[in-house]
Amino acid sequence: MTLIRFLLRKSWKLVVGSLIAGLVSGLAGAALIAVIHKGMSESASTMTLAWGFLGLAVLVAGTKALSEILLTRLGQSTISELRLQLSRNILNAPLRQVEELGSHRLLAALSDDTDVIAQAYVQLPLICINAATTLGCLAYLGWLSWPVLLLVVGFMTFGALSFQWQEQRAVRLFERSRETNDALFRHFRSIVSGIKELKLHRTRREVFLTTQLSETVRAYERDFVGGMTVYSFASSWGVFLFYAVIGIVLFLWPVWRQTPAETITGAALVLLYMMGPFSQIVELLPGVGRANVAMRKVDALGLSLTASDATDAAAQKKPQAVQPIRPLWRHLELIGITHRYYHEPGDAHFQIGPIDLSFRPGEVTFLIGGNGSGKTTLAMVLLGLYPPESGVIRFDGMTIDESNREDYRQIFSTVLSDYFLFESLIGLERETLDGEATTYLERLQLRSKVRIEGGTFSTQALSQGQRKRLALLTAYVEDRPFYLFDEWASDQDPVFRKVFYTEILPDLRARGKAVLVITHDDQYFALADRCIRMDFGKIVGMSDGSMGTADSAFTHMESSPADLELFK
Repeated sequence: MTLIRFLLRKSWKLVVGSLIAGLVSGLAGAALIAVIHKGMSESASTMTLAWGFLGLAVLVAGTKALSEILLTRLGQSTISELRLQLSRNILNAPLRQVEELGSHRLLAALSDDTDVIAQAYVQLPLICINAATTLGCLAYLGWLSWPVLLLVVGFMTFGALSFQWQEQRAVRLFERSRETNDALFRHFRSIVSGIKELKLHRTRREVFLTTQLSETVRAYERDFVGGMTVYSFASSWGVFLFYAVIGIVLFLWPVWRQTPAETITGAALVLLYMMGPFSQIVELLPGVGRANVAMRKVDALGLSLTASDATDAAAQKKPQAVQPIRPLWRHLELIGITHRYYHEPGDAHFQIGPIDLSFRPGEVTFLIGGNGSGKTTLAMVLLGLYPPESGVIRFDGMTIDESNREDYRQIFSTVLSDYFLFESLIGLERETLDGEATTYLERLQLRSKVRIEGGTFSTQALSQGQRKRLALLTAYVEDRPFYLFDEWASDQDPVFRKVFYTEILPDLRARGKAVLVITHDDQYFALADRCIRMDFGKIVGMSDGSMGTADSAFTHMESSPADLELFK
């Protein structure tokens, strides 16, 4: 089972120790039954039996507790590592893969799947102890009468096979409910993100609730209840088989074979004692089945947990860059770069390139063009978040590839159009941080709104434009060689928009930073050192040097009169 393999891979010593303790507990429990049986059979109990009973009772309780503690401790440490590993795998996965999976699937894996697996780890100690108790009882039953043991094992084998057949049906239903759960998370995200739109359109809200959300909720309920129903029938079938074998031993076995009454009584007593742990195992198996579905779902997302050790080992052996990425640099080149989107494998949808560009320190470049022209995609490739399908990126003559792309990304500070603002200046801890950040708060006209203490923002209850200024502050204190802003000024008022173009960008240039600004603010095009226009994934116009007017300074490449009109 996937779950058991994952548990063993994490700490086989604790698993073995727990299983040994559980086995001792089970055997001691079987021995306790033997003592009870013997005490019932003899006319008067002896002190030897009494002390034996007491010792075995203490041994059963102690080893049961030890087994539970070991496996619970292992289970909780493992689930913590599982959550961290899954988060690490998501962060290490290619950005394109993460985007294609969608946030709803990732949130379902991080929350629902890990919760299901965590619950299974809590149940595993009980399953192991009950299994050990069942084995101990079978051992004592074999000592009483091996023919009776064969009869019981035959019934248990038949019950296990029929249970497995029913379990396959239940697992299929659980898998369907897990797939539906992804859709549920997508709908929940729609409620949170689109609540204003839903409130403003009653018909849309009602259709969303009564069709999309309601149908998905009902589908999840149907499949989940169906799976649990199958397990309930399987559990009841197992209980019936136990009663059947007890009836056979008590009423039919003495007719078939001459067997001492003491043996029959002992066998019936053992079987009755076994029913408790065996029934509990069957009741806990649905949770384990759901956990295995969750583990397979995580693996199917391409965020494998079962192979995480191998992945980590491979990452540690990753070849290093021939040269280190230096914060002081001279030249960054994109040579023949292309990148494509795919709806399905092999189905190319949109391509940028081939593109040849170069950037230098102390240079402000504007990247302009219509929506969907490929500007943001080009930015993602430049940042090293999307690998180019062809062409190369060279940083001071060093080719950027998988061996050094992570180091290469560290030269960039960004405020993207879909930026995320953390609650603190995480990863920037230093003694002077609060003072530096407060200085920038003054400059960004946020001092009256926000305080920074210990690198943490006092509030984020700000307007969209003010939040973007906080994101800009974060980029400022990072103090990296290359700055990229994607439509940063679009949410700013006219006054602060002018501050951005006439004060902030010139300041970055003066500090020797390379700056790439994706923008539509044509009234400020003349302030750039260079302006590059994209259309349909290609560079169709470029100006070098200080710009007088947008259209007179452009050198057009593959551009048409209609393209030129966009600059006027």
